[in-house]
Amino acid sequence: MRNSFDWTPYRRSTVGFDRLFDFLETSGSGAENYPPFDIEKVADDHFRITVAVAGFKSDEIDITAQQNMLTVSGRKAPAPEGEGRQLLYSGIATRAFERRFQLADFVRVSEADLADGLLTIDLVREVPEAMKPHKIAIGGSAQPVIENKKAA
Repeated sequence: MRNSFDWTPYRRSTVGFDRLFDFLETSGSGAENYPPFDIEKVADDHFRITVAVAGFKSDEIDITAQQNMLTVSGRKAPAPEGEGRQLLYSGIATRAFERRFQLADFVRVSEADLADGLLTIDLVREVPEAMKPHKIAIGGSAQPVIENKKAA
């Protein structure tokens, strides 16, 4: 049974993350669920995706950021021949995977790290200065005021 979660309060308080909430609402409906992941809000404009990639090394994982899309994929290197290892039971997942995350506008990957089988990807939302709100004086213009400074 899948628990239903109401994202409405978060939709009202965030702008530009509609696609993220759409993804979260549809992620459990028949979608591939490997590897498991968490999405965390660290600060107002800082988010973190944590993906459980136990058994994968950093050179077996590929992170690609394109416009509004983050793709995390992994492919295990084949075991070397003649290693002398006789596996009786294999319970650790070594299958290839690909996870796609849709990002809001102006969200960029700031850093990625792999430790203790968890891949953490930090995301930062940086709105360009021209897109930020600015005050407009009544009877004035929307242009920023540039002050002339005279040398003393």
